[in-house]
Amino acid sequence: MQINAFYNREGIGDVLMVLLREGDRHHQVVERKDDVAIVKSTTGKVNGYNIFNASNYFDVSDWHGPVELTAELIESLGVILRKQNIEAELTGVDFTPKFVVGYVKEAEKHPDADKLSICQVETDQGTVQIVCGAPNVAAGQKVVVAKPGAVMPSGLIIRPSKLRGESSHGMICSARELNLPDAPQEKGILVLDDEYEVGKAFEIGR
Repeated sequence: MQINAFYNREGIGDVLMVLLREGDRHHQVVERKDDVAIVKSTTGKVNGYNIFNASNYFDVSDWHGPVELTAELIESLGVILRKQNIEAELTGVDFTPKFVVGYVKEAEKHPDADKLSICQVETDQGTVQIVCGAPNVAAGQKVVVAKPGAVMPSGLIIRPSKLRGESSHGMICSARELNLPDAPQEKGILVLDDEYEVGKAFEIGR
């Protein structure tokens, strides 16, 4: 289960925003129960929760922007929801790192798009297919992979998608997309030195 959480006290206030799925914000309804706001689509599907006065329930001292999900945080969230008699399925949450070192095992040109490559990339969760538009991607490279559920420094959430009919499960990142210092401005993914270990977490800038 993909869950994203955000906290920005300066910009929004003392609110933990929990996103279960993306919905059209112009076609959502909100039901408030004490400090919990349930955000639903007009069809009744729950898109997420806003926990007001979050600092009363969590240690928010290190939170700014995307919040790292832990088993303890999910358990605390479940307790808060249950106290308001809110039924929520928060099981099967993926706690693995969302930015990892990957290895490009294969890279072939997309049959319907000259500037896209279909890559088979080894990560911490096996080999996945990623469609990449970088001109310098090639087999044999170690790269940074943003897995589904990753939140980029720009605020973009990575989701499984299809590009010109081909499935893509993540993104191979450039240094600029990762907000790394002295990132080159020209297009192209970040190619890592061989000393990096495939599957290990990669720390990014924010």
